[in-house]
Amino acid sequence: MKIAGFGYASRATIRSLQDALARAEALTGPVDALAGPDDKVAQLALLAEARALPLIAVSAAALTSQDTASRSPRSLATRGTGSVAEASALAALGPPARLMATRVLSTDRLATCAIAERIRP
Repeated sequence: MKIAGFGYASRATIRSLQDALARAEALTGPVDALAGPDDKVAQLALLAEARALPLIAVSAAALTSQDTASRSPRSLATRGTGSVAEASALAALGPPARLMATRVLSTDRLATCAIAERIRP
């Protein structure tokens, strides 16, 4: 299973989210579900509905417990994680999971997307 995790500004549009997802999927192929912070999934729900994909809301505690490859000072300051997108994807899968694509920025720089997959033992 592959999950796309998102981090995005409150002013991000569905086009911002679509663009970030398209850029990430270009690296890994299609995803099976979307994930994002539980306090912001309303925006992401539009994309999930348009793509007919499940949407997973990730708690703040789950975000901060993930070890991310990226280290954004802004994400660290506001969310306590190096990358909200990477943490969302990893947390939605639960262990064992690995990043297939680290955070990718949308063209307008308002959204990031990262893709993780479950590791088969």
